Amino acid sequence: MNRVFNIDQRYFSIIEKRFNEKKKIAAKRKDQLFSLFDDDLTIEEEIALKYLYAYMSLNDLGDYNGSLFLAHVRKLLEIRTIIPWDKKIPGRIFLHFVIPIRINNESLDLYCSTFFNALYERVKGLSMSEAILEVNHWCHEKASYEGSDRRTVSPLTLMNNGLGRCGEESSFTTAVLRSLCIPARQCYIPRWAHCDSNHAWVEAWADEIWYYFGACEPEPKLNMGWFSSPAKRAMLINTRIPGKYVKSEEVIRVEKWYTEINLLKGYANTKKVTIRVIDQNKNPVENANVHFQIYNMAGFYPIAKLITDEKGKVTLITGYGDLFIHVFKEQIWAQRKMDKDQTYIEVIINEQTPKTILEIDMVPPPEYNTLPANLTEQEIQRNNERLKYEDQLRVEYEKTFFQREEAVNLANELKVNPNRVWHVLQKARGNSHQIAAFLKQYGIIYGNLTLQLLECLNSKDLTDTASDTLVDHLLYSIESKDKYEEKIYVKYIMCPRVYYEMIRPYKQYFQEKFSIEEIIDFRKDPVSLVQWVKEHIEVLNNYTYYSGYATPIGSFELCKADSFSRNILFVALARSFGIPARLESKLNKPQYYKNGKWMDAFIRTGQYEKKKSVGRVKLTKSNYCDIKMQYYHNFSLAKLEDGVFKSLDYHKTDSTYFENFFELTSGYYRLITGTRLTDGTTLIRIKLFEVKGGQKHDINIMFRKDSNEVENLGSISELENLQLLDKKEDNKITINKTTVLVWIEPDKEPSKHFLREYRELIEDFKLLNSDVFICIGEDKLTSAFNHKTYNELGGGTPFRIDKSYRCLNSITQKVTKNISNNYPIVFVLDKNKTIRYASSGYKIGVVNQILKVIGKLEYFCI
Repeated sequence: MNRVFNIDQRYFSIIEKRFNEKKKIAAKRKDQLFSLFDDDLTIEEEIALKYLYAYMSLNDLGDYNGSLFLAHVRKLLEIRTIIPWDKKIPGRIFLHFVIPIRINNESLDLYCSTFFNALYERVKGLSMSEAILEVNHWCHEKASYEGSDRRTVSPLTLMNNGLGRCGEESSFTTAVLRSLCIPARQCYIPRWAHCDSNHAWVEAWADEIWYYFGACEPEPKLNMGWFSSPAKRAMLINTRIPGKYVKSEEVIRVEKWYTEINLLKGYANTKKVTIRVIDQNKNPVENANVHFQIYNMAGFYPIAKLITDEKGKVTLITGYGDLFIHVFKEQIWAQRKMDKDQTYIEVIINEQTPKTILEIDMVPPPEYNTLPANLTEQEIQRNNERLKYEDQLRVEYEKTFFQREEAVNLANELKVNPNRVWHVLQKARGNSHQIAAFLKQYGIIYGNLTLQLLECLNSKDLTDTASDTLVDHLLYSIESKDKYEEKIYVKYIMCPRVYYEMIRPYKQYFQEKFSIEEIIDFRKDPVSLVQWVKEHIEVLNNYTYYSGYATPIGSFELCKADSFSRNILFVALARSFGIPARLESKLNKPQYYKNGKWMDAFIRTGQYEKKKSVGRVKLTKSNYCDIKMQYYHNFSLAKLEDGVFKSLDYHKTDSTYFENFFELTSGYYRLITGTRLTDGTTLIRIKLFEVKGGQKHDINIMFRKDSNEVENLGSISELENLQLLDKKEDNKITINKTTVLVWIEPDKEPSKHFLREYRELIEDFKLLNSDVFICIGEDKLTSAFNHKTYNELGGGTPFRIDKSYRCLNSITQKVTKNISNNYPIVFVLDKNKTIRYASSGYKIGVVNQILKVIGKLEYFCI
C-alpha cells in the first residue's frame, strides 16, 4: 500500500492494466508521452502519472506531451508537503479529486504554480472550509459570469479574460482549489426540467464533508448559492470521475474509463425509479439502451443513459418530475412517458412503428422556496462589501485591456475601418494586446485580410488564440487566395475554426508532412484525401469521459481519433491544401467544395444512393394563433439514426426558412413543438413522419394551446417612486398600459440571463406597446455593472434604483403569491394596476413567459 495514495495492490493492478492499454493505443506518440518513465520517478510520481495516463482521453494522448503531466504531478506533490491539511485528505480522495489536471473539456495548461503562489499566503492559517470560502473570493476577483459558446477555455485563460460561463467558472475554481490540494469536483445539472439551459457549480471537500457553492459567486457560508432553490427541481446532478470510484454516492454508471455518480440526494427530494424492457412476448430484453430524458430546448435531452441487466431492468435515483423514456436495441426502439408519481414502468420494444402523433404534458418537480440561511446582518454586510471591492479590482484590471482610443489609432495607422478593429479587440479582452500586435505587424502587408481572418473566428477564439496561430493560418493560406471567391476562401480555407476544437497552428505543419505531388493530387481529386484519412486514421469512439474534440495535429500524430475529431482533421487537412472544406451545419457532416458544389466526404459503403435520395419538406403552420416559431425554443427536428433521434442543428436558421420547401435526406424524423407554461410544465406535441426521396412533404406544425387564464394576484393603488440611474431625483411611474417591473442582481448569472433574453426580444415588447422597468436595489449596485453596455435596450427601458426596496416591498405586500428573495423578481401589471404575473428566481425563458402574459392581456398571441 502506498503511503500517499493508499493504493492497494488490487486497485493499482487495475490502473496498471488500463495504463498498458493506453500505451498501446498511443504507440505512435510513445516518445512524447512515455519517455518520462525512463527517468528517475518517485513511487508517488509513478502512481499519479500512471493513473492520469490510464484514464486519459484519446484527445489528450494526441494533443499533449508527457512533460506537461509530469510537471503538474510534481508540483502537486510538492504543494502537498507544504499545505497544513495534508494529513486530513485520504489517499483515494487525493488521487481522484486533486491529481487530475483535466476538469471538463477545457484546453490544458500548467496552472498549479500560478494559483498556489497567488493564494497560499491568504489561506495557510485557515481551516479547510475557511480556505474554500477565501479561494472563491479570489476567484470572484478574477472572473465574472458571461454566457458564451460550448468550448471551455483553460483556467489561466479565464483568469486572463475575467469572464466565463458557468462551466468555465466552475472548471477554473476547481483548478484553483486543486492547486492548493483541496479536493474539488465540478457538478452539473445536465438540463433543467422547469426551463431551458443547464448549470454547473463546484463541490469541495473539507474534513470528510463535501460542500457546494457557486463558482466565482462567494456567499458568507458554504452550501449557499442562488441555485439552491432551482436545484431542488433538478432531475439529476452528476459528476464524472476518472477511473473506478466507489463511495457512498449513487453510482449511475461504471465505464471502462470513468465513473459517473449522482449527487441529487444532497440537493432535492428523490425517488428510485425502475424501467423494465420486454419484448412483445413479455421476455426481458438484456443490453437494451435506456435513455432517461427530460424536455429542454424543444427536444428530449438524455440526463442518463443506462443499459439493462439480464432481467431487462435499469434503476435511477431522480427527482419528482416527469420523464420521457426512450429505449432501443440495434434498430428497434420504443418510447414512453413516465409520470412524476410513477416508480416502475415496463416498455415493450418491438419492430412496430410507434404512434405517429403523441401529445403529452411534461411536468417538472414543484417549485420550492429555500429557507433563508442562518446569517447575521453583519455577515451579509461584510460579504457584500467584499464583493463590491472584488468587483472594483476586476474593473481596474479590465482597464489594462486595449481601449477604444487605442483601437482607433491602430485602425488609422493601418488605414482600415476603426469600428471593425475595435469590434475585434473589444472581444479579445485579456488577449487584445496580442491580437493588436498581430494586426500591427501583418495588417500593413496584408491589409484587410488580417481583419477578415479575425472576423471569421468565434468571439471566444479571440480571447485565447495566440499570434503564432494567426500567422500560420494567414501566411499558409495565401496561395489559394485568388482561386476562389472571397467568402469561400475566407470561411472555408483561411479560417482555422472547424467546430469547437482548440485552435492551433496546423497549416504549415501539414503542408510539410506531405509532398507537393501529394498535395496537387489531393486538390485535383479530394476523394483521394478522403481515402488517405480512412486508411491512416483509425476511429476509436468512447475513449473519453467528457465532450471534447482533439486538435487536427493531435489526431494526425496519434493516427487515431473519435469519429468527430477525424472529421475535424479531414477539414483541417483539406483547408491546409487549399481545398475549401467544412462541417455541414445541420448534421455536421464533413464536406469539400468542388465545381461549385458541396460534396459529402465520408459515405459509408452502400450509402451513396441513399445519400442522393432527398425529399423536400415544408412546415405548414396550423394553429389557433400565429405562434412565433423559434428553433430550439418551441420546436425542433430530429432524425432517427441507429435507434436514436438526433437533433438537426437549425439554431441559426430563420424560422421563415421552414415555411418554404427545404431538403432532408430520406429517413424517419421527429417534429417536436412545446408550449411552456408559467410553472415550467410543457404542453408537447410529437409528430413522427417519413421523408421519401424525390417527394414533397407538407408537414403540419401545431402548437398546443395554453388555455390557462391570466392570474389575478392582487392589485396596487400606486407605485413607489424609483430613482433613475445616474440621476439623483426620483421618478414617478404612471401605469396606463401593461407594465413589467423586474428587480435584478446585475452581476449574478440569473439576472444576466434575463437581460440577454430581454435584449433579444425587445422588439416584441415594442410591438405590444408595454412599459418595462428594470430595477436595482442600492446594495446590489457595483462598479462592475456598466449600464452603458445595455444602451440597445433603448430609452424606454431605463434602469432604476429602488431605495431601501420601497417599491419592491409595496408590491410583494399586495401580491397573493409567495415571492422568494431570489432574483430576478418579475411582476406584470395590467393598465388597471392588477398584478397578473409574478415570478422569482432562475427561469430561463421567463421573458417569453412575460410576452405570453402580455399577449393574453391584449387578446392576441405571441
